[in-house]
Amino acid sequence: MIYIVEDDAAIRELEQYALQSSGYEVASFESSEPFWQAMHAAEPELVILDVMLPGEDGFSILKKLRNTPSLRRLPIIMVTAKSSELDTVRGLDCGADDYITKPFGIMEFLSRVRAALRRSAPEARPNVLSFHEILLDDARHNVTVSGTPVELTYKEYSLLRLLLENTNLVVTRETILQVVWGTDISVESRTVDMHIRTLRKKLGDAGKYICTVRKVGYKLTDEEEAGEE
Repeated sequence: MIYIVEDDAAIRELEQYALQSSGYEVASFESSEPFWQAMHAAEPELVILDVMLPGEDGFSILKKLRNTPSLRRLPIIMVTAKSSELDTVRGLDCGADDYITKPFGIMEFLSRVRAALRRSAPEARPNVLSFHEILLDDARHNVTVSGTPVELTYKEYSLLRLLLENTNLVVTRETILQVVWGTDISVESRTVDMHIRTLRKKLGDAGKYICTVRKVGYKLTDEEEAGEE
């Protein structure tokens, strides 16, 4: 859902028509009051926000949105008839993701919308990760080596997935602790080493691919110069 806040009826209807014709769901508002009511009911994927509005202006709305923790990453495109660099800078400094000056072409408008939505989309994680005979199916939450199932604990599974996501790259102990154990500061670095040892053992011959990088961390690789400790 895309929300449009625009007091000029002609422009509002043009933006809504263009977006709906491109397959987007749209709700439009001529002032801040109905917009805030809609925000309390459901959060949109994107807000197209005019600067000059009756009552509360676009900059004020923008600041309130950015001061709300859950909405700080909400894509917001500012639209205004003003063309001064100062207004553009102010909008971007207040947290707008993009800025369009009236009059604008519909093709440019739609392109800016697509770009903003694309930037905000969560990065897709592959469901299946593999390295040689090791295969991790994240959708089914299972691991096999040469087709044989391998039973891993939750931490071992998360550790293997992290290594598979960073094949041939060094993953530091600090990164492993942060990703696999989160913010638990009581976990010590040697805990990582113990889990690496058990993971290698469970992977059998494929455990040789988990190599130690001295005083740094680990990486999943078949480079001959790397080795176990």
